[in-house]
Amino acid sequence: MVEIPLWAIVLDYILGVVMWTLIGRFGMRLFLPEESRFFFSRFFVRVTDPVLSLFKPITPAFLVKPMVPLYVAWFFYMIRFYLMPWLLGYSVMGMLSFPLEGEIAQGIYAILGRFLD
Repeated sequence: MVEIPLWAIVLDYILGVVMWTLIGRFGMRLFLPEESRFFFSRFFVRVTDPVLSLFKPITPAFLVKPMVPLYVAWFFYMIRFYLMPWLLGYSVMGMLSFPLEGEIAQGIYAILGRFLD
């Protein structure tokens, strides 16, 4: 088994949470207006606005506004899947592949495994 440093896992979790929050904002925008008073919608907008502002200089002007969170989430995906393993010295891309999602999948399997057995 490959030993991944703790700092890399923590960084991946942070990047993963940001990525999924941006995807969540995009998904909510499909069903709710950005000015919605729904608690989760306001949370996603408030949390992701600073990230979107940070990426504004590299966001194409022709991109429709509802797609911007998904566009920025793509950068976080690329960092997590390609840059992180490369920085850790792995020759195979994806060696670090998403510990956050792996643990979530294991948790779901453990919960559903009780019902399926």
